[in-house]
Amino acid sequence: MLNILQKYKKIAPARPGIVATLVRLKNFNGRPGRVWCCFANFVSEMNLYRKLTAVVALCAAALVPASAQNAGDADHTHTGHPKVQVAPSFAWKLLSPLGLREEATIDTLFENYSQQSVPSAVSDAWATTGNLGGEGMNMIFSQRAPISDFFFRDALSAWLPSESKMKFYNTRIPMTLLSFNSSGGRETAQERLQTTFSGNINAKAQVGAMLDYLYSKGSYNYQAVKDLAWGASGSYMGDRYEFQGFFNHYNMVNKENGGITDMLYITDPAELQGGVTSIDAKSIPTNLKDAHTRQSGDELYLNNRYKVGYWHEETVDDTTTVRTYIPVSSFIYTLKYNSAKHLFIDTSPTETCEFFENTYLNPDFTRDRTTYWSLSNIVGVSLLEGFHKYAKFGLAAYLSHQVRRYNMTADTLDRYNPELGLTPFPEGIDIPASKTEQLAYVGVQLTKQRGSILTYEATGEIGFLGAAAGDIKIDGAVKTRFPLLGDSMAIAAYGKFHNVAAPYLANNYLSNHFVWQNDFGKTRDLTFGGDLVYARSGTRLGVRVSNLQNHIYFDASGMVRQHGGSVQVLSVSLEQNFKLGILHWDNRVTYQTTSDDAIIPLPQLAVYSNLYLLGKIATLRFQLGIDCDYYTKYYAPGFQPALAAFTNQRDMKIGNYPFCNVYANMKLSKTRFYVMYSHANQGIFGGSDYFSMPYYPLNPHRLQIGISVDFAN
Repeated sequence: MLNILQKYKKIAPARPGIVATLVRLKNFNGRPGRVWCCFANFVSEMNLYRKLTAVVALCAAALVPASAQNAGDADHTHTGHPKVQVAPSFAWKLLSPLGLREEATIDTLFENYSQQSVPSAVSDAWATTGNLGGEGMNMIFSQRAPISDFFFRDALSAWLPSESKMKFYNTRIPMTLLSFNSSGGRETAQERLQTTFSGNINAKAQVGAMLDYLYSKGSYNYQAVKDLAWGASGSYMGDRYEFQGFFNHYNMVNKENGGITDMLYITDPAELQGGVTSIDAKSIPTNLKDAHTRQSGDELYLNNRYKVGYWHEETVDDTTTVRTYIPVSSFIYTLKYNSAKHLFIDTSPTETCEFFENTYLNPDFTRDRTTYWSLSNIVGVSLLEGFHKYAKFGLAAYLSHQVRRYNMTADTLDRYNPELGLTPFPEGIDIPASKTEQLAYVGVQLTKQRGSILTYEATGEIGFLGAAAGDIKIDGAVKTRFPLLGDSMAIAAYGKFHNVAAPYLANNYLSNHFVWQNDFGKTRDLTFGGDLVYARSGTRLGVRVSNLQNHIYFDASGMVRQHGGSVQVLSVSLEQNFKLGILHWDNRVTYQTTSDDAIIPLPQLAVYSNLYLLGKIATLRFQLGIDCDYYTKYYAPGFQPALAAFTNQRDMKIGNYPFCNVYANMKLSKTRFYVMYSHANQGIFGGSDYFSMPYYPLNPHRLQIGISVDFAN
């Protein structure tokens, strides 16, 4: 197969996308990198039938070394030599702010693998500009994060690497998870290449790396996406010293089309085309043609822990004594650096004047550039859990200092020149081009991570410097279980109270089309919730109640606002899975209601259902089924591309449309692959009102394929 790919590489025409980026990055050195570059180029130039053939061929190629290894292992056993026993692999995530470890999973399951390429992979109610990798907002409120210090990247948070998503692995032997997904033709191509690597230097030290490249031209005009994220990580777990660290970088480029010009192109194209009922999605006119957004940033995290304790000696027999180091307390130092840049460019004078209501800086084109960086230093001391039989919990105290720096587009124009035709500034606007903030917090953390009956964690901190003075953050969670009818019922409860200052950019912002200077008060969020999980019946029930005061949002014109009153949000979710032989039916229903849907609009009901056959033929495991997500009509948000922000609107409701996919997920040895026909119900049932937001339709139906190979050792 390698020879075929190398021959094809010589004759295939050049095409931007995954292959070109891999070559430019030069991250894939040596024989494996050349093979995958050739394969990606080979696949991207072929029609879908040949792509399917290539996926099957790659599966076969991936199985050869696995089979050879299994045969070698068998021969090795027959010779009488004992096999080397390798400890099982494991993964963990970080518990902020002191870097405690929480158990995590290694993604090698083939069930529902195809969902990674459809909107329901992110949320059962996902408001999006349409393209995979594009801006989106989670309309399941319990899963939505509040506005961040740099709100531009909130809309892309589903695709960005972050501390909360970071995983560390201890795999004992080298592990590489490599996946490639593809769909569409030359004009609508959607391709994603992902890889995760982990390897141990020894039993205590580990290194890792990741790459995620998503290139999608989109089903509609001027909505192409090119997202690149990569990173490196490492950890060391010694008796006295521990280290966890990573560096991530991302660079996201999104074409902005401002939505289609008329929703009738989707709902009733015959009315606009003189009776012609069919329409090519690429021919639908859009509001913007020459606009794009670039978001890039870096994240550095270095967590150090030095443990102090004593040596415990235990006599095994008359001649053997085992010494074990028992840590009692630890000293922690964590450094965090985070940077981000938002760049919005529109080179069309017509679009600048017609699409945007105001123009403050330049009537000919728009080039808004906003940057941000923060540097945090956290020092702490902790009493460790488990050093004595009565030490049932861990207790820590910490001090945190953070520096934040903002830079915005400067106003250098003579505003009194009437020939410029600029919109006058609102009265009293005086925004500096740059701003530095100093913030400091003191906090405590109580945790119990060991034990199968009861675990808990609670963190509280108070701000005492700069804009953070008077901030209060309290977060807590507790988990327990008890036996019930031959199984166990798991119960989890959580709560938080945040009284925090509004982000600087919510108070101060200057760009070509938007300017504001506010004096927002602190926002308050009081949330309580809980979950019941009974694995035997496949049931999960969750309830969450939130009370929000001084909530910050964007109004229909794109201006940031603060609601002076309180808004309550109730959310109840139920997951119920049924099984009869190889027939499975998984269901997830979320009911949510808000006391003021003009401030926090939400779909009242969101449903996800997945009906499939799960079985095995010889060594081939398979999942064949159809899944659908649906939510009721509501005042879905609009989208303002110059701000990368979702805005509240009251003109129209969106929803009441099922989005269904027919799929086949399979796994053979260490290779996962799928074939999926997404949006399979288009034109069959559900109507034609398939919009995610006003003027932003969902993707039409398309055939998608994907493969993931676990290269171990």
